[in-house]
Amino acid sequence: MRRAEVSRKTAETEISVAVNLDGTGAHDCKTGVGFLDHMLDQLGRHSLIDLTVRAKGDLHIDDHHTVEDVGIALGQALARALGDKRGIRRYGHFRLAMDDSQVAVALDLSARPYLVWNLPFPAANIGSFDTELVREFFQAVATHGGITLHVDLIHGLNSHHIAEAAFKAVARALREAVEVDPRLGGALPSTKGAL
Repeated sequence: MRRAEVSRKTAETEISVAVNLDGTGAHDCKTGVGFLDHMLDQLGRHSLIDLTVRAKGDLHIDDHHTVEDVGIALGQALARALGDKRGIRRYGHFRLAMDDSQVAVALDLSARPYLVWNLPFPAANIGSFDTELVREFFQAVATHGGITLHVDLIHGLNSHHIAEAAFKAVARALREAVEVDPRLGGALPSTKGAL
């Protein structure tokens, strides 16, 4: 069963995340941050990972703690659902076009967290959402999911399109990486014998 649930409670947020790596992309995300909900829905739908997220955070301060802590819990849930990673493809990449924007993503479910981020935004905000939080979210996912993640903007003019292209491209790369490779026969995709 490649499923996991994670709950995280701090003085700033209360988060629950459930994932099913072998899902159909069903998504039900309610964080109190409208733009984040929209992006999480894209992440679930395009990765084919069933994703349920509930979050209550100190939104009277700003969205930062909620966005970051959802990323932490999601990364932890992905890592738990992957278990020892036997039989998975491990690597994923996708180059996604959305209107004026094109984003390239490459990732490795290596247990060695690292983020390379080349995704500048032309605007500081998308509605009331701070575009800096897109990086914070993916930094948290990569760190707590043990993911080496590279995100590069090829080109783009509209900040909403850039952010959405990034979430969708990460989703498609994740879809590839978490899939079971029938040729591996359950073997670990590493010469080291551990991931």
